[in-house]
Amino acid sequence: MNKGKKISPSSKAMRQVGPDLRRITLSGEFLQIFGLGVIIIGHSGIGKSEIALELISRGHRFISDDVVEVRKRKDGNLTGNAPSLSRYFMEIRGLGIINIKEIFGLQAISRQSKVGLVIRLKRWQRGDEYDRLGLEFPEDFEILGVKIPQLIVPVAPGRTIALLIEVACKVHLLRKKGYHASHEIVKRLDKALA
Repeated sequence: MNKGKKISPSSKAMRQVGPDLRRITLSGEFLQIFGLGVIIIGHSGIGKSEIALELISRGHRFISDDVVEVRKRKDGNLTGNAPSLSRYFMEIRGLGIINIKEIFGLQAISRQSKVGLVIRLKRWQRGDEYDRLGLEFPEDFEILGVKIPQLIVPVAPGRTIALLIEVACKVHLLRKKGYHASHEIVKRLDKALA
């Protein structure tokens, strides 16, 4: 959890771990949200740890803070976990280091999870365009040659980011089942205009 060696998620979010091409270290938070392994990435200071803490308080499971070790399994799936040194610990500016297992109990933690989604937190900027209909999908996030679905969540004062991440996970799970709300509204509009 050495902040001086943190890897920027914008360009070099990952680095190889030794000569092993099946392992990588990623800078971000890792949680299980509705059973889905979610890596939350974003620039330093955007609030990733605080958002993760809020998600844990809502009943989701904590895996790792700041550093995620990702491994590619023989079946091609990715699993992530915390480094053993920092397992269960989280750094919160103003509070210091806290132990999630001691504060929230065993039900609030998981040792590892399959990686299923990447949420990129991006500081909201006036003039930037954001998808408002859900018709466009951002590029997948590639880890060890595996494409992982990615959603971008703009961060601005007054937005409840933990709730938006929960909804983003539900939307992703519904899309995996074939349901797209944006497609449904387009069909309704087409029918109403016909």
